Amino acid sequence: MPIRIQSKYSPRKTIRGKTSAFVPSRTLHSFHAQYRILIVNLPRLDPRISLRRLRNSVRTAVVLSGGEGIRLLPITKDLPKGLVKVGGKPLLQWVVEWLRENGVTSIVMGVAYLKDHIINYFGNGDRFGVEIKYSIHTVQGGTGEGFSMAIGRYVSDDTFFALNGDQITDLSLGSLLGKHIEKSAIATIAVVHPRLPFGLVKVDRHDNCLGFLEKPILKERFISTGVYVFDRRITRYLPRRGDIERVTFPSLSRFHKLGIYRHPGSFITVNSLRELEEAENQLKGNHLN
Repeated sequence: MPIRIQSKYSPRKTIRGKTSAFVPSRTLHSFHAQYRILIVNLPRLDPRISLRRLRNSVRTAVVLSGGEGIRLLPITKDLPKGLVKVGGKPLLQWVVEWLRENGVTSIVMGVAYLKDHIINYFGNGDRFGVEIKYSIHTVQGGTGEGFSMAIGRYVSDDTFFALNGDQITDLSLGSLLGKHIEKSAIATIAVVHPRLPFGLVKVDRHDNCLGFLEKPILKERFISTGVYVFDRRITRYLPRRGDIERVTFPSLSRFHKLGIYRHPGSFITVNSLRELEEAENQLKGNHLN
């Protein structure tokens, strides 16, 4: 890359009988006050290529699967929520396989309740084509403790994925990461439109029934999928105990450092017996609806 330096001073001057390369007319106070640097033939990077490289560079995910799954009792009395079978395989296996399909190769799994069952099932991850490490936290510590301990122990990446391990989705992690980079956020949440668990009755002001809406999707509202991208700066905002949804995210939103990615596809969560039944119906045939 050729560089030309032009000076506004004469090439050589003499001071007290000595020769100097140049002498400023006044004290040197700024490099730019003396020189004009012209850089020519500077190669320009295609921003699309740079973004693709960044999207493909994140290979680590922190997955929390430590809750007691109280709303799934009696199934979770002797079985951790992550091992509850949905569509023929454990819920957490859906998550691990989806992460692998999206290019994640290293998973840090935060475990607490009945943790040995999960560790024995997934092992080091070889059987699933990924590397898995385990970070043990307490149930009472919440997601704040879970994420904080897992990140502090095993994550050195500047950017990584983080999630609650109780969802089945076709979300593109590359698209989520792209939005995170675009927003320069500390954290970015994937959101979807919620579907009401019950039907609505349409009425007019005269108390006439105008019709029914069966479990409609609320297009004007959003809910979190529990899937995130974190910048390493997130560690400054994580509580020692408590949930990030109640502590960390409200703090980040006040500083406009919490981004949103609108996921247009499928999202299934399993937090109750009713949701488990609905998930089974959706996953019949081994596909997302």
